[in-house]
Amino acid sequence: MTDVAIVGAGPNGLAAGVVMARAGLSVEVFEAEHAIGGGSRSMELLEPDHRHDVCSAVHPMALASPFFRDFALSDRVPFVVPALSYANPLDGGRAGLAYRDLGRTAMGLGKDGQSWRRLMRPLVQHIEGVVDTGLNSFLRVPRNPVAAAFLGRATLEQGTPLWGLRFSTEEAAALFTGVAAHAVSPLPTLAAAGAGLTLGALAHTVGWPIPVGGSQALVDAMAEDIRAHGGRIHTGRPITSVSEFDGARAVLLDVSPRVAADLARDRLPQRYLSALEGFRYGDGACKVDFILSGPVPWANEEVRSAGTVHAGGSRREVAASEADVASGRHPEKPYVLVSQPSVFDSTRAPHGRQILWTYCHVPNGSTRDMTEAIVRQIERFAPGFRDVVVRSHVMTAADLEQYNANYVGGDFSGGAVTIPQLLARPSFGPNPWRMPVDGLYLCSASTPPGPGVHGMGGYHAARLALKDVFGLPVPELGMRR
Repeated sequence: MTDVAIVGAGPNGLAAGVVMARAGLSVEVFEAEHAIGGGSRSMELLEPDHRHDVCSAVHPMALASPFFRDFALSDRVPFVVPALSYANPLDGGRAGLAYRDLGRTAMGLGKDGQSWRRLMRPLVQHIEGVVDTGLNSFLRVPRNPVAAAFLGRATLEQGTPLWGLRFSTEEAAALFTGVAAHAVSPLPTLAAAGAGLTLGALAHTVGWPIPVGGSQALVDAMAEDIRAHGGRIHTGRPITSVSEFDGARAVLLDVSPRVAADLARDRLPQRYLSALEGFRYGDGACKVDFILSGPVPWANEEVRSAGTVHAGGSRREVAASEADVASGRHPEKPYVLVSQPSVFDSTRAPHGRQILWTYCHVPNGSTRDMTEAIVRQIERFAPGFRDVVVRSHVMTAADLEQYNANYVGGDFSGGAVTIPQLLARPSFGPNPWRMPVDGLYLCSASTPPGPGVHGMGGYHAARLALKDVFGLPVPELGMRR
């Protein structure tokens, strides 16, 4: 029997597998679907040779996550890093533009340029501490208190009604609002501001990289490393109970709290079981992938070179859209998150074709097809967009849950992104990855540090299991040269 069994071959489950296999343990990973990847899977959705990212597409943490840095991901996977990290188009051909170069960004924001620089420069200068605060500093004193203080101060400003005091132009206000809206929550909130500031600071440092060939390349690199160190990965193998692993010394679950409760119901104490069952999920997404006959004809020429585009309009409009979703309504003018990978990566589509990745936020469990609303919103900022659409593929929020049981109601964040639930994810304590059963651990995005393709949930859980169960140190994870 294996030393370690891992349920779920998403980024966190595979990160845990890398650590355990590198430590010399026998590892088996079980994935219910017929392909690994979870939130980082790529496939041909519509036509041959057109490769779409089914969930995540752009990876700000790929070059910044402590796990991926230790794993030397950038040596294993080629990335394209656009000079223009993200853009927020506005009516009349205007746009807020966030370049990797902070100075260039500030110059483009006119009279709000210095205000943007003052907000972002301390975070850019302390980017490793900012990332550490978000990914490693759970319930302990931050290792970089200066960075934590800068991030905390900026979060208090941009996560409260004070956010209206800094910027006087629509371009700057919308530029920050668009990145904060990644959190899928009402605006302004502290959780959304913290996420937006971290993503924004990464945009001005390592950038927002796009993996060549698709997001699948990230999980394939981890899977290859697991196999190279003796681990085995089983696909098409749904697990119904942790009792299937009674001989394993450690079991790590890269699943949602709801699924974890079902898998271990007869072993968990009622108090913890109640915490899993009471875990609150956030709003969902409706995802639409397009094949285009040419690039998106954005009215603002510079937006055409952005890796990511936030097509939601002004700060007021984005906040209103997110408020609609939080109230259970489908917005007429949704906040649309757009990725243009084939503009930078020619492997995604044949010559003369482009693929486009989009989603908008919708109430949890929604079955509504938002394709037309998404097309209208893009057409608003890119007149003629309809004319370049060849085909589209939609996944409603309900479809997303069918695709991945961890996306409860279409919530790809693994749970509502709120301050209370970031502190109790899914339970409160210094080691939330450790379940109250010897050798059993939770390592999904429903554990700290939360959503994102960074592998840190799996990394933290694996480190804890190595110490608790095997008495082993964390192994070296990088490539041998």
